Amino acid sequence: MATTVNFKRPDGQNIQGYLAEPEHAAGAAAIVVIQEWWGINDQIRGVADRLASAGYIALVPDLYRGKSTVEAEEAHHLMTGLNFGDAASQDVRGAVQFLKTRSAKVGVTGFCMGGALTLLALCMAPEIDAAVVWYGCPPLQYIDATKIRAPLQGHWATQDEFFPIATVDSLENPFALGLKFRVDGA
Repeated sequence: MATTVNFKRPDGQNIQGYLAEPEHAAGAAAIVVIQEWWGINDQIRGVADRLASAGYIALVPDLYRGKSTVEAEEAHHLMTGLNFGDAASQDVRGAVQFLKTRSAKVGVTGFCMGGALTLLALCMAPEIDAAVVWYGCPPLQYIDATKIRAPLQGHWATQDEFFPIATVDSLENPFALGLKFRVDGA
């Protein structure tokens, strides 16, 4: 079952999101799915729906406040207008806190822009229990690895022009705190 829900950010502001729930939600783990630069579209709703079909509660916070696009130029415009720090510390953290009222364990995952926001959220939302990044990485000066306490799995490509593997290689070094990354060639 999928629906639009309202929830509060840590600062008290309201935000909407797309919530997909499994048939038997009691005791299910939950996942925040962070959109790509296109906004909440059929593809990202489909990710949440597939997770719900697999038994998870999945919530996609609406970072663009109802806007989405299929045009790359408009997607770039929407992404560059997004305050990444606010999105990670307020929108994503609010989604995690909302799901914590329904589930003991809440993970976060994101693709491309959502992957970068997943890394940022790990630094800003201590409630996160686990995370998976799919080929996104913010500028490294915005990541404080000492604040990451949850298990993290990252998937990056060796020939991705938007997220160069050299950045990911640099990311591995500060994570000498016991966090492990496996870089998949693609």
